[in-house]
Amino acid sequence: MGQFEHQQQGARPEEADPRLPPGQRTQRGWPVLHYGPVPRFKPLTWQFQVFGATASGEKQSWDHERFCALPRITVHGDLHCVTRFSMLDNEWSGVATRTVLELAPPAPDVTHVMVWAEYGYSSNLRLADFADERSLFATHRGGEPLTVEHGFPVRLIVPQLYAWKGPKWVRAVEYMRADRRGFWEERGYHNLGDPWQEQRYSYQERPGDGPEL
Repeated sequence: MGQFEHQQQGARPEEADPRLPPGQRTQRGWPVLHYGPVPRFKPLTWQFQVFGATASGEKQSWDHERFCALPRITVHGDLHCVTRFSMLDNEWSGVATRTVLELAPPAPDVTHVMVWAEYGYSSNLRLADFADERSLFATHRGGEPLTVEHGFPVRLIVPQLYAWKGPKWVRAVEYMRADRRGFWEERGYHNLGDPWQEQRYSYQERPGDGPEL
C-alpha cells in the first residue's frame, strides 16, 4: 500500500549532502515495507482508471497491455521516507503523469487528485505536484521491472514529496475540485508532505495546508 515505513538498519547519517532534506539519512538497499498484504496481480482484469471531474465528464481506463504501450519516460529522482531514510540517485521509468493528464484531461477547476491503490488505499496530492515533470507511474527502477513487493505493476513516484505520497499498486486517479485527505493523511500524516520543509505530521500543519481532520 502506501509508504508507512519504519526506521531500518542500514540507514546512516550524512554530514552535508545537499541532496538530503533535513533530518534524513541515506539508505543502503531498498526496504520492503508497506501497509497491508501484497496484492496478487491479475493481468486479465487489471485496469488503470481516471475518473471524477474529467473534462469530458467520462471515465477513462486502460488495460495492462494498453497502459504499458503508452509513451514512456525515465526520471532520476530520490525517494525520501517520512521515517527519515532516503534512497538517492534512483532511475525510474514508466508513464509520465503528464501523459495521463493529456490523454484524460481534468476539468478546468480541478485542484487536487486522489491516487487510489489496491485495497482502497489512497493518497491526495495537489494537481501541481501530480503534474510535475518528474512525477510518473513507475514500472521499472534501474532498468529492472519493479518486484511485486515494491509495487508491481505500477507505483506512483513523486520525488519532491515524502514517499507515502506515492502509493504502490496504483489502480486509479480521481480528479477533485477540492482537497480531501487520503489514507495516511486521515491518520496523522501531513496533508502536503514536503520533505524539504519536514512536513511529516498533521500537528505541524498551518492554516490552509489541508482540510480539517
